[in-house]
Amino acid sequence: MRDGRRGADAAGPRGVDMKGHDDILQPRACARGDRGGGHSRWVSELLEGLGHRVTIANARRVKLISASDNKTDEHDAELLARLGRADARLLAPMVHRSSALQADLAIAKARDTLVATRTKLVNHVRGTVKSFGERLPKCSSCSFVRHTRALIPASLEAALTPVYETIAKLDEQIRAQDKLIEGKAEANPDVAVLEQVDGVGALTGLVYLLTLEDKDRFASSRMAGAYLGLRPRKQKSGNDDPQLRITKAGDPFVRRLLVLSANYILGPFGKDSDLRRWGLKLAERGGKNAKKRAKVAVARKLAVLLHRLWVTGEVYEPLGYKARRLEDATPQAVTPAPTPSTAGANAAA
Repeated sequence: MRDGRRGADAAGPRGVDMKGHDDILQPRACARGDRGGGHSRWVSELLEGLGHRVTIANARRVKLISASDNKTDEHDAELLARLGRADARLLAPMVHRSSALQADLAIAKARDTLVATRTKLVNHVRGTVKSFGERLPKCSSCSFVRHTRALIPASLEAALTPVYETIAKLDEQIRAQDKLIEGKAEANPDVAVLEQVDGVGALTGLVYLLTLEDKDRFASSRMAGAYLGLRPRKQKSGNDDPQLRITKAGDPFVRRLLVLSANYILGPFGKDSDLRRWGLKLAERGGKNAKKRAKVAVARKLAVLLHRLWVTGEVYEPLGYKARRLEDATPQAVTPAPTPSTAGANAAA
């Protein structure tokens, strides 16, 4: 782009042909609306660079568009424009995280994809061997090749050898991604603050920070659980207030990591803490889904706790943490200094 203008043969970001869009891309200030999606990041950066004020609509919250029976690009654009002109808050506007943070988060998500692929291949090998009347021993995914490679029946060598080679390669790539994540975590001192909580490692702590991005975005730490979709839905009408599932709003990756951390906290290897005691007590209320609900509830409390530690940077004490916080917040009674007349009367007595 030269002198703020694009020619008819200009190419936009990612090689997108901008021919015929000069009237839209002229650098003049006005409001533009777009839905959150795979292209919304670079499109919003392009428009903001041209001087436009861009509002990114939250597609989950704009049911007028997603539930429309006349859904076309032209109709969607008109609805976005009308909603934005009436009140931009109706679009539940979103703000994209910075490109640097998004690139760091992509490392963790790439690792997650590699782990899921390895798990699928391991399950495929186990299922194939089982169909031939054999069973492979239990072992972790990272040691699967080492413990089971020699136990494959000779008739399955041709079929499963490429799979084993792929699993071995995935092991190497996952270890490389782990080193990258550990390096990113060590470079961010806030990760060490979150790792004070038992069950929270470098991966969970880093992804949590990268997803929330700004610790001052919430007026209260309690909002962190709702932001990550861990609060129950509400559908109250009169005296009817049913218990509903969580909203599952926000990033599903960090929400899944928090639930995994909660599962560790409540599991046999979790250390004693107020959070663990509260979760186990909740799980004892009965019902086949009590433990599942307890894990989600602990994940919500964990999200709130991590945000609180992030904001204050204080040392986490697993037992008595909440009681000490309440004690510190309670104003202490101050004994008034004796007046001269009172001091003289006390001396005479």
